[in-house]
Amino acid sequence: MSITAADVNKLRQQTGAGLMDCKKALVETNGDFEAAIDYLRKKGAKIAANRAEREANEGAVVALTNEEGTFGVAVNLCSETDFVAKNEDFINTAKAIAQVALDSKITSLEALLAAPFQGATVGERVTDMIAKIGEKIEVKKFEVVPGAGVVAYIHMGYRMGVLVELNKSLNEANIIAGKDVAMQIAAMNPIALDGSSVSDEVKDRERAIAKEKAIAAGKPEAILDKIADGAVLAMLKESTLLSQAFVKDSSKNVDQYIKSVDKDLAIHSFKRVALS
Repeated sequence: MSITAADVNKLRQQTGAGLMDCKKALVETNGDFEAAIDYLRKKGAKIAANRAEREANEGAVVALTNEEGTFGVAVNLCSETDFVAKNEDFINTAKAIAQVALDSKITSLEALLAAPFQGATVGERVTDMIAKIGEKIEVKKFEVVPGAGVVAYIHMGYRMGVLVELNKSLNEANIIAGKDVAMQIAAMNPIALDGSSVSDEVKDRERAIAKEKAIAAGKPEAILDKIADGAVLAMLKESTLLSQAFVKDSSKNVDQYIKSVDKDLAIHSFKRVALS
């Protein structure tokens, strides 16, 4: 059958695929639009398989909370190139996927990929993007934070997202405090909330490194344990959120800053999602 330019353009508007791909799909399926859409999806799956080993370290990170501030999500939609990552349609798709997760209170990446989205599933629409763009595209990271008060922050032009869980429902003061802490997390990349949240394995590794350095420096064996313990305490102070010096006022640590806003306010958890 004859495939008209109007037919090709209609399929392109429905799928976003290139003109030549749309024309080929219609030719291969004898002008059957539904079959042509399936053809393009299969083409996307084939491209995805071919690019499975490629690195997709660019993209967009979107962090959102619900209106009540009791549930937050962070979604990392990845691409191979910065050119694609900065495209408005790509960023809007990342936002829409995050909104799906938020609206349905989805708690796992598997459930997110299977969630209904634009007439298909999130996973299928990501495959469609691969067919359209020709790059490896994937939802690479997905984090959820529920709580009494959750604050979201997007950093560096969608290159990082942070969720902070507070122990109290949100008001103007603790929203500001939560944003301040989220910016701290984005900038300082703490490994945990506090010392009790750091595994013994991490502490033991830090202790062992400190001992090796002390031995190499000729320190007496009698003080090696003391040196190692001091190194662990220093690491925890620098690397755990509540003990870190607050970036906006280094005279306080983060915990002291939070208490200066509200003596009963506390940070319960956080998630930091960044491009990698």
